[in-house]
Amino acid sequence: MKLNINSIAEAVSGRIIGNNFESIDKEFIGLFTVLDSAKEGDIVIRHWINEKGVKMANEKGVIAIITENILENSIEVAEKLEFPIIIVDEIEHANGFALEYTLNLFGAKSKKVIVSGTNGKSTTSHLIFSILYNMGVNVVTNTDSKSEFNTLIDPMVSKLISDYGKNNKQLDYVVIEVSEVQGWVNRLMKNHAYIMTKVTNPDVTVVTNMAMDHINLVNSIEEIYDEISGAVKATKKGTIILNKNDLLVESLKNLKNDKVRDFYFFYKDNLNEYNLNNIDEEDNLVLFDPYKKIISYKGKAVLKLDEIPFKSRHFIENILASISVCINLDIPLKYIIDGVKSYKPLKRRFTKLNENPLVIDDFAHNPDGIKATVDAFSKMSSNQDSVLWIVSAIRGSRGIKINELNSQALSDSILSCKNSNMKIKLIVSNSSDVVDGSNIVKLNEERSFLKILKKNKIDFIHFDKLHDGLNQVYNNAKTNDSILLIGAQGMDPAEEVLKTIKNEKNCNS
Repeated sequence: MKLNINSIAEAVSGRIIGNNFESIDKEFIGLFTVLDSAKEGDIVIRHWINEKGVKMANEKGVIAIITENILENSIEVAEKLEFPIIIVDEIEHANGFALEYTLNLFGAKSKKVIVSGTNGKSTTSHLIFSILYNMGVNVVTNTDSKSEFNTLIDPMVSKLISDYGKNNKQLDYVVIEVSEVQGWVNRLMKNHAYIMTKVTNPDVTVVTNMAMDHINLVNSIEEIYDEISGAVKATKKGTIILNKNDLLVESLKNLKNDKVRDFYFFYKDNLNEYNLNNIDEEDNLVLFDPYKKIISYKGKAVLKLDEIPFKSRHFIENILASISVCINLDIPLKYIIDGVKSYKPLKRRFTKLNENPLVIDDFAHNPDGIKATVDAFSKMSSNQDSVLWIVSAIRGSRGIKINELNSQALSDSILSCKNSNMKIKLIVSNSSDVVDGSNIVKLNEERSFLKILKKNKIDFIHFDKLHDGLNQVYNNAKTNDSILLIGAQGMDPAEEVLKTIKNEKNCNS
């Protein structure tokens, strides 16, 4: 089907302003992309645009902009320049249209994978990508270390696919990480996972888990369930893969299409929770047995625990999910095993930054992630003569509730460590020196986070600047101590800040 600005506007339920009657009927042969990367003949999609952006797009030879929010004097500028702008009510539908178009252009025959859930999406997506990449096939993923491209706010997924497709053959596989809840400020993108999954038309959809997050957009686990379930409802063929340890995730099987196969991964930690007779031999389940220390499928060992690069439970669950996906893509076990053994994780996914003292950096940014990460870290750092330093960034501009939940999870984890007679020193930071305007910690967020720590009688030192907090740790930690860095945007620059501190100390010595 040939597209032009008129037909695109109709497809995304938009209205055109700044009409250039010569261009709106001309066939669209460019790409959907972001403003910075746009070239002549492209269409820019952006959830907001101002007059500067309109002028820039016009100078680049962009044939139209699609936007939800038009700011300043953009309409007047567009009309003066006779530059078409398509205004839509919901930008996600425009980006969904762009994604579907781009997939048909560069991956019409590709096998497609959707990865959604609260925690583990990025590592699972990257693991699947790594296994496929090591096979030598043409594969692309939208997963990055900061989880910024798993959304329909801007056309980044379309851009990543088209960037790859322009210089390579048609894609064999596409692995798309889908944010379970998405939006900005207080604007929830209702049915985000459903829309993104529907336009992708996946062969395999995996849901990792469900937990509280995005409290500024949703207020209950029921709302999170409604959003995540959209990925299963929108899957119309192939297989859905569900975490059997998470009862909410497992219940999604009741929502699947009749033509879709259900498949599971399971960390065998509770022998009484399920009827596990002959579960090792089931053909729709990948299993980790912590007693036998093996991952198995159909009763046969696939990997031993000592062959896995990381031993923490949440990483093993990500491996189980990734193996399950690859099995359902008909990838030979040899390639799956080789890919897992050689896997190099994304930055800030339990990444080791230093050996002596041990420094681990992790993106733990919600209650379940914090508990899992601190638990795994404490098991690595069981030396009774050493100190476990935890540096935690408060989540900025995300509301009081998520910070209360995060602080309680951190408190519970520290108290659990102390019950094992571990020595804990906690540093808390607002990271005001490293975050941008959209991630500044507000006073009520700071107070709510610190209040929960005090309520639980947790000793801590609070710093406004991340540099000051890390400097405190750097100058006081011994070589046999262990240091854990946790948090989202406020902890993202920690590795570079530590390098700066180290250079400063070397210069002063």
